[in-house]
Amino acid sequence: MEFLIIPIIAFTASLLTLFSGFGLGTILLPVFAIFFPLSIAISLTAIIHFINNIFKVIVLGRYANMSVVARFGLPALVSAFFGAWILKYLADIKPIFNYLINTSTFSITALKIVIGVLIIIFALFDLMPKLQKIQFDKKYLFIGGLLSGLFGGLSGHQGALRSSFLVKCNLSKESFIGTGTIIACMVDISRLIAYSSFFSIGILSENTSLLVLTILFSMIGVLLGNKLLRKITYESIQNIVGLVLITMGVLLIAGII
Repeated sequence: MEFLIIPIIAFTASLLTLFSGFGLGTILLPVFAIFFPLSIAISLTAIIHFINNIFKVIVLGRYANMSVVARFGLPALVSAFFGAWILKYLADIKPIFNYLINTSTFSITALKIVIGVLIIIFALFDLMPKLQKIQFDKKYLFIGGLLSGLFGGLSGHQGALRSSFLVKCNLSKESFIGTGTIIACMVDISRLIAYSSFFSIGILSENTSLLVLTILFSMIGVLLGNKLLRKITYESIQNIVGLVLITMGVLLIAGII
């Protein structure tokens, strides 16, 4: 079933990220969490997110402002390791509470609560106009990099924070995207190294076909969306995606996913 659902969601998510405001990883993570333990879901999502970003760097990386990349990306690279360490620590904590619904057992864990809360918070960032307008002066780029990397390493949610800090750097549209994509790749490299303890070669080999298929579908979504929907924005779709993410966050907190 995952071979059907996850690639289709990846394709759809790649389309939506071009005009909904949500990142590919934000949308894809809850779907992976349905089929895999949460720590594995975060790791597999990170792999797809990284390769998808490499694809974007090839297209737009030449427009990046390397001064901003250094000031924001280097602290993000370091703090992502700490975020990944927190993730591993939370993953080792025993379930807080177990309960039954009919014959199914569900577990509420510290990791699911934290990731669920983060999904809800960052979904609200893209849904609420007041949160969307939050901006930070470029003198705070170092602090922004630390925060963005920390959350990136913990759950992969870094885009909203990164944008809030980069928007004041007077970058062109192409430079804004190229700079953000390179920074995202730096965080992805850092957290993938830290995540390596979550999955063995066996786990990767078992899911290679799924990963390749999902990456392929996500790239097709990027290409098609870039061609057909580049200049289109759909607030209603953004709201629907946001509400779905909030619902998935609640289900994670409740231990149902």
